[in-house]
Amino acid sequence: MKENRNTVRALLLPALVAAIFIVVWTVVWRAGVFHRSAFPSPLAVVRGFGVEIATGRLLSDSVTSLFRVTCGFLLAVALGIPAGVWMGQKLSARLAFLPMTNFFRNLSPLAWMPFAILWFGVGDAAAMFLIFLSVFFPVVLATMAAVGTIPLVYFHVAQNYGLRRFEKLTRVTLPAIMPQVITTLRVTAGVAWLVDVAAEMIAGRDGLGFAVMDARNGLRTDLLVVEMIVIGIIGVLIDRLLVQLTNVPSVRWGYER
Repeated sequence: MKENRNTVRALLLPALVAAIFIVVWTVVWRAGVFHRSAFPSPLAVVRGFGVEIATGRLLSDSVTSLFRVTCGFLLAVALGIPAGVWMGQKLSARLAFLPMTNFFRNLSPLAWMPFAILWFGVGDAAAMFLIFLSVFFPVVLATMAAVGTIPLVYFHVAQNYGLRRFEKLTRVTLPAIMPQVITTLRVTAGVAWLVDVAAEMIAGRDGLGFAVMDARNGLRTDLLVVEMIVIGIIGVLIDRLLVQLTNVPSVRWGYER
């Protein structure tokens, strides 16, 4: 009963906050606090959704942006986790590569924008490159740190059971570090999504970021808000998708320690 009550509250309370927000938005619009050409009404935004959906642009731009962020993010994770495990297990690797990894982690991915355009042109590859840079180095550092927190007794037990090196990696190391890695993936996925939108705003020809700038240049603030809402919703959905990784049985083992 208590669990059902909490579920209902989890649904009703956000809906209530959203309703209050819309009411305040409407009141501010009607009061003319801002010039109406620069502050659309909720009804105008709803109509904007209809226009964008009818033309098919909203779906097309969303798919384009998701394709870029997915490719760049997955490539960074696929390379970053093995690199982090290697650096976490090898002192010589940490001594050699940690300073450089920290250096690049502190560089804004958007600072690479001129090189991305020169090397890859304006399009998918440039955005993927920037997304890769925003994800790879934080994932490497987080994975490396997570490996260093694994209790040695886990490996002693694995050795007693006769597990080989690859089995230790898949049955001990990876499940033990996954809780910390998943948290990092959630953070970096949000950063990657922001970088993708920013890259499309600066040097894009399509995607949600480009749609934002196109709406601004056309003084269509209703469409501008539409794109902002969609960007926020997709960001939340990406985070919720990554949270589902915590339900994988082999990953849940790491939460028990």
